[in-house]
Amino acid sequence: MNLETQLTAGERDQLQSLNTPYRLQLYLDRLPYVAEERNRSPLAVLRDGQCHCYDGALLAAAVLRRMGQAPLVMNLWPEPGLDDDHVLALYRVDGCWGAVAKSNYSGLRFREPVYRSLRELAMTYFEVYYNLDRIKTLRSYTRPFDLSRMDALEWETDEGGVAAVEDHLHHLRRFELLTPKMIQSLSPVDERAYHAGMHGTNIEQSFGRRENP
Repeated sequence: MNLETQLTAGERDQLQSLNTPYRLQLYLDRLPYVAEERNRSPLAVLRDGQCHCYDGALLAAAVLRRMGQAPLVMNLWPEPGLDDDHVLALYRVDGCWGAVAKSNYSGLRFREPVYRSLRELAMTYFEVYYNLDRIKTLRSYTRPFDLSRMDALEWETDEGGVAAVEDHLHHLRRFELLTPKMIQSLSPVDERAYHAGMHGTNIEQSFGRRENP
């Protein structure tokens, strides 16, 4: 079912006010980060006023589509068992990539559209993608996925469609960012960088601290 037909007048006004990627990011930043098993549709995020990185990215993609962008998302993947994966909503300006994202960590959110390749964009997250043990965990990224391919599943309003999108994202080809030798020689995150990236973080919602499903 079409998202617009489900919105109240107030929700419609709110959606229309998110008319730049930066304003969209500020809106996501105001929502509480809730790392739960449920994946909300964009409609449910608007109504519940909370989200995590995946359902936040779907809402961002839906809003970016209304700005004239393709509803693209890209997955960042960590070393298995060390961290959560992270989903970005992508946008392009003059051929360069930017991103909007919801995260419990300050460094894993917005990127200006100044990156000439997806790998270049993904690598901007490397130094700030770490866990509570100060391990830099980012290892790979996927090609972008156009969510309009899943419109028949009504992912903007139906959580069954949201689940189908998640399953598809988990099967996208991954592009490695580091060699095994690079991984072995990584240094831990230093004290200042660690605390800078933790500004505003809800520790109890972090990987390694919360109860994971």
